[in-house]
Amino acid sequence: MAAFDPASALLGGALIGLAAVLLMMLSGRIAGVSGVLGGLLTAPASDRSWRIAFIAGLIAVPLIAALFGRPLAKPVMPGWLVIVAGGLLVGFGTRYGSGCTSGHGVCGISLLSLRSIVATCVFMATAAITVAVVRHGIGG
Repeated sequence: MAAFDPASALLGGALIGLAAVLLMMLSGRIAGVSGVLGGLLTAPASDRSWRIAFIAGLIAVPLIAALFGRPLAKPVMPGWLVIVAGGLLVGFGTRYGSGCTSGHGVCGISLLSLRSIVATCVFMATAAITVAVVRHGIGG
């Protein structure tokens, strides 16, 4: 695990918040990544350009940061079965929960949506339980 850097965490959080606020103010859209990506696949051509720019920014910013001396941490990759299963579970969860962690956690909570507050609490509790089980149960 990479060392925690409070300055980069603060900057990253501020940039995520700024992006969410700007998207809401300028277009009335929620900056939930699953909704942005899902809409990219089904949206009319007139609605695709901002979605492409949003997804491209998610990919480009860490690469640009690496150019300025903030190298990316090398991820520890599990086997392909775990990656595929995880991807399918995340996709199912975002559909079932009507959004992803960024949509509910960043945008929904800031709009005081009770549904988003509950969903974010469930996300966080599930993540904590999963880490406890993997690190100290089946993986320990």
